[in-house]
Amino acid sequence: MANDFVRKFIQMCNCLQDPRHVARFQYVCGVKGTFPVKQTELDGGDPDPDCPGLRRRGLQDAPGSEVGVGNGDAQVNGLQGDGTGRPDEDPDSTRAKPLRRNSLTGDQGQEFLIQNKLLFYLFTFGTELGNEMFFIVFFPFLFWNIDALVSRRLIVVWAWNLFVGQSTKDMVRWSRPASPPVVKVEVFYNSEYSMPSTHAMTGTAIPFCLFMLTYGRWQYPFLFGFGVALSWSILVCVSRVYMGMHSILEVITGFLYSLLILAFFQPILGKIDSFYMTDHFAPLVIIVSHVSLGLVAFSLDSWSTSRGDTAQALGTGAGAAIATHVNYQLGLLLDPPLSSLPLTLPPISTSLVVLALLRFFIGVAVILVTRMVMKAVTIPFLCRLFGLPSDDVRQARQHMKVELPYRYIVYSVVGFSCVSVVPLIFRILNLA
Repeated sequence: MANDFVRKFIQMCNCLQDPRHVARFQYVCGVKGTFPVKQTELDGGDPDPDCPGLRRRGLQDAPGSEVGVGNGDAQVNGLQGDGTGRPDEDPDSTRAKPLRRNSLTGDQGQEFLIQNKLLFYLFTFGTELGNEMFFIVFFPFLFWNIDALVSRRLIVVWAWNLFVGQSTKDMVRWSRPASPPVVKVEVFYNSEYSMPSTHAMTGTAIPFCLFMLTYGRWQYPFLFGFGVALSWSILVCVSRVYMGMHSILEVITGFLYSLLILAFFQPILGKIDSFYMTDHFAPLVIIVSHVSLGLVAFSLDSWSTSRGDTAQALGTGAGAAIATHVNYQLGLLLDPPLSSLPLTLPPISTSLVVLALLRFFIGVAVILVTRMVMKAVTIPFLCRLFGLPSDDVRQARQHMKVELPYRYIVYSVVGFSCVSVVPLIFRILNLA
């Protein structure tokens, strides 16, 4: 009985990993490839009958390889060629290319056809809800205008989710869904491993953690908060399949993995926050723990964009945590007293909106300037320190001894500025 269950479970996982399901979902949603190519074996050899669509990244998957770079197959994606080497196009379809080039190889991707613009914009928005750029905007706005306690605890969960997810990717080492048959609507993360989906992890952990931290602290109906969190999570997860970046299995795994991590942090998140604020050894513990985790992540595999993302998240988390300690020790951290809970949203007025937007834009300007200055100073300094040429920044950052300290230094300063420096500027400008 146990062996039958395991066998059926493996068969189900193999089925959910099959890239043809991703291609079919894209086709139903109106996404079609524009470059019919000859169908070839996914791994340059006979596929494993027990494991359809599941493969590991090898030499044929290295950046610049010619294998698996097509953007759709005429038969798999349901397109019929016209004898000219190009598929017939629906007059209502629109040609498009991925919005961002690959962050490691610089590949800009290939054109594809969009027949349902509404779904394209919806899932593009959904995938952005799981991108780091969204969190760079979301966390500061939440911290400066709504609830600082919730924001700084969310940053802890975000940093740990990315570390665990990216590290798991580098241990499992599964490749992105093969193209063909999958259409690569996005190529920015195409060089990274794919199991589990870290977009699904952060896109699940953040809304559900937000719901967990705010329900009872703020006044709103339970079903409203749970519905928003669930809708947010589903939109991010489904968007990754639409983009051709993950199989169904990888998205489901990321969703469940994040819930497991969230269940672990739920009872201790308040204790972590209190430790960061009150313990005299907190800054030392923060620095040592976050740097150590970054070294572990960088040692798991050769350099890729996931190494940088992990270090960036850990650096941001470290900077925000140290700033939390500094704010508390200087009496600048003033969370609402327990007697004032539950909190209620103030009446929306023109002055409130203007003040919130003013704080946001001034704060973002400070953070962007801080990031620009730190980046301009840190990379050349590290290149000179380690005797590396600094004329090619992309090449220099592929060295661990440059990329790891660069990410930590720059984004720890950014995190510190967000939590400590910017609120202090607000006080000086009477915007607090």
